Amino acid sequence: MLRIDGAPRGNPGPAGCAVILEDGDGRREAHTRYLGRATNNQAEYEALLLGLERAAALGYRRLEVRSDSELLVRQMTGAYRVKHPGLVPLHRAVSRLLPGFEEVCFTHVEREANAEADRLANLAIDEARTTGSRG
Repeated sequence: MLRIDGAPRGNPGPAGCAVILEDGDGRREAHTRYLGRATNNQAEYEALLLGLERAAALGYRRLEVRSDSELLVRQMTGAYRVKHPGLVPLHRAVSRLLPGFEEVCFTHVEREANAEADRLANLAIDEARTTGSRG
């Protein structure tokens, strides 16, 4: 399972993303990234990219992606078209990674069910501010 979240402070604003990978044996791995300035939807796509990259590197073949972004889930399942120019290249980048997996399914979850990923995404922003990174 891949749980993802992107979190900007402002829209757009300083943003971070986080992913939590969990396998069937209970192993968990979390990754965060400071993104600089991004919108909420860009941050969600960046989280998905990070998660797919990490999952591929770790040899995952099947993934259930859980996100609290209804827009991202509906765009990735084809229910919504990707229209915003800031999202088109991110959607393309994600689409290029998907054939590397046997199966990827997308599930929309409530924000409360994604609290840990949200906390980690916000931590990425806080850590960047502490170390002086700029976006």
